[in-house]
Formats: sequence, structure tokens, C-alpha cells
Amino acid sequence: MRAVSLGISAWGLVTGVAMVKSGLSVQLALAISLFVFAGSAQLAALPLIAAGAPLWLILATAFCVNLRFVVFSAQMRPYFEAVPRLRRLLYGYLIGDLNQVLMIRRHPHPTGAPEQVHYFVGVSLANWIAWQVPSIAGILLAQHIPGSWGVAFAGTLALLGIVLSLLADRTIAVVIVVASALSATLFWLPLRLNLVAAIVGALTVGMVWEAWSNRQLAAGNTVLDGTKP
Repeated sequence: MRAVSLGISAWGLVTGVAMVKSGLSVQLALAISLFVFAGSAQLAALPLIAAGAPLWLILATAFCVNLRFVVFSAQMRPYFEAVPRLRRLLYGYLIGDLNQVLMIRRHPHPTGAPEQVHYFVGVSLANWIAWQVPSIAGILLAQHIPGSWGVAFAGTLALLGIVLSLLADRTIAVVIVVASALSATLFWLPLRLNLVAAIVGALTVGMVWEAWSNRQLAAGNTVLDGTKP
């Protein structure tokens, strides 16, 4: 987590500052940071809250932005089938974008082994701390941070650094390119549905690409085995 924690922390700080700057009370911002724990949904809902939008629209927007966690949770289910329900609910709260990526990369095949659960808990707690500490600091110090410091731009640069660090894997690179293209092309959709479309499209392309790559690798191994004397 050391490679990505700086970016997570910068984005958490930005989100904490943004919540207070948008007019939320410190108490409400703290509650959102701790109970919602979803930066993209928090930022998507903030303009609606500030504009006095109806509650159903705010909830619908957050729901659409967070639909990717349905996919994440389904993907993680085989790892935790033997875990009691209450602990599974807690693990669901801890699931995030980057600890999900690290978990799948480290343990691509779920076996239910204790070390897989321990690894998930370790990266998830590190992710939670890296987000919550700067987010709470941003909430408490928001009134003392001038806009001229460019905190939001620093957070964007930090996230960009995280994304670039993932480009070493060809499949992930394809997913990032597809997600970026769809998100930008479909920006006109309401309720931030462009993000949902980007996630679904990128996941589909990623799975197809990975299946094709595995077939190519298997075919190559077959050819090599056939040439052995």
C-alpha cells in the first residue's frame, strides 16, 4: 500500500476540504467520511447537496456512482464464503478501488485460505487509514486552507500518479483507456451515469481481453510442447 497511500491521502484531504467548503457542517462532514466512505460518491453528491436538490436525487446519484461496488463484492465473494455474515458485511464496508486491485493481483485465485483473508484485511485497513486521517484533517482544517493552495489540483495529480503506476499491466492499461474514453464521451448523461457506463464497459472489455490473452498464452504453450522431442 505504500505505493498508493500518498495518492489516497491526497484525495481524502481534497474530499474533506470540499465537504466543508460546500457548506456542510463539520459534524455532518465527519459522519459522511466515516459512514459513507466512498470518495467518488461523496464528491458527486456535494454539488447536489449545496444546490438543495431533493433527497431522492442525491441518493440516486450516490447509488449510481457506487454501483461498481456490486461488481467488486461479487468478485470478492468466493474469498469470504467461509467467513461469518457479520464479518462479510464489515469487509464489504472496507472494499475500495485500490485495495480491490491489490487483492486480485496478489491472490488471483480464491481458495478461502486464511492468508487471503488476512491480506485483504491488511491492505483494507491501510487503505481506510490512508483515507480517513487526511479526510478528517481536511474537514477540521478546511476553514484555514485557502483556495490559492490548489489542494484539489494536487489531489488530481496524486490520483493520476496512481493510475499511471497501474499501466505496467497490459490488461489494466486497456481497462483504464476504455474507462477514460467512455467516461469522457458519455459525460452528458444525467446522475453521473457516465461513470457507471465506463465501469461496465471497462469490466467487459477487461474480461474479454484477459480471456483472449489466456487463450493466446495457452495456444503458445501447446505449440511449444508440441515441438519438444
